[in-house]
Amino acid sequence: MEQAAWFGTPWPEFNHGLIYTDTVKYAPSASPQSLLDFYSLRYKESASKQGWLQRIRNGQIHVDGNVIVTSDSILRNGACLEYVRHPWREPEVPFRLQILFEDDHLVAVNKPSGLQVLPGGLFQQRTVLTQLQWRSDSSDKQATHGIAALHEKDLWKPSPVHRLGRGTSGVLLCAKSPAAKSQIAADLAAGTSASSRSRCEDDSEAERQITKTYRALASGIIPTDEVVVDQPIGKVRYAGVAGGLYMACAGGKPSRSRVTVLQRNLIDNQSLVEVQIFTGRPHQIRIHLAAIGHPLVGDPLYLAGGQPRPLSTTAISRNLEEDLDPADDGGYQRPSFALPGDTGYLLHAWHLSFIHPVTTERMNIVAPPPPQLCAPHE
Repeated sequence: MEQAAWFGTPWPEFNHGLIYTDTVKYAPSASPQSLLDFYSLRYKESASKQGWLQRIRNGQIHVDGNVIVTSDSILRNGACLEYVRHPWREPEVPFRLQILFEDDHLVAVNKPSGLQVLPGGLFQQRTVLTQLQWRSDSSDKQATHGIAALHEKDLWKPSPVHRLGRGTSGVLLCAKSPAAKSQIAADLAAGTSASSRSRCEDDSEAERQITKTYRALASGIIPTDEVVVDQPIGKVRYAGVAGGLYMACAGGKPSRSRVTVLQRNLIDNQSLVEVQIFTGRPHQIRIHLAAIGHPLVGDPLYLAGGQPRPLSTTAISRNLEEDLDPADDGGYQRPSFALPGDTGYLLHAWHLSFIHPVTTERMNIVAPPPPQLCAPHE
């Protein structure tokens, strides 16, 4: 059926804030904790001890449904906690998405660089997921198929089946039903598992349920026309990233990419490349190109070797909630070094090939690359 080529709703000035919940669970030999110690020890990346004290005094912490402003209150085992984070202005990002393909089961969109896929960190509202849900809600309001049909649709909202980095543009596949999402997720997992076990360079696309091909602009001149990168990728502790940072790591998970050079720019000392990934590790292309000595042009984080920049060499100064003074919420200021979500590089999910989860047809979705990533004669 015919669909509009583009969709998107402008972002409101403020999001709705967030409520984080916890349940107090003590080990048998543990001593009870104060409210301040519970938060400041468990969530050091969110705020300093002084910051958590400020949040408590602001009345932002509820214990068993009651606002508690006494920081040394002792928490009972099983207590239900809520931290209420005030609404804030999220950073400016694009809101319009181009539809590349859509049927009753799937929608593929061309994600712009700068727009996050799922909520996280600063971006809780300004995400692809939110725009998909708003579009679905708008369609529900216009539906004329009766109350039962509307109720059935409300049980499921479109949802991305994989991720692209915030700075990455291109094809993003989203499911419109639980069955479609489950099947695509299984195909993605099967492909990653098979490629992790195989060291064979003849990875047959015909035998893979899903293949993902990217365009990227790498620094330096890559001398060979094709390079297969098998650098493992692991997670290492890193300041400012609560769960750790992914990087080239000998003890990491098996990871595999094929890099094909499309053009060498001797004047600017850059290589336009096409990258097919056989595993789906976070930041895989950024790390793999850096690992072979050719990090993405403009990448603020990864250096040659696949390691992050030393913490003292970057200078990025923004408040954690942008225009919201951290003093209003007790939050940290944004670290002065690069983080994984920072943009500036050119990476585009150009081509996605997959087996349709319902029709079983082989689908090929292409997102036109930006001019800087167009191959000669395209």
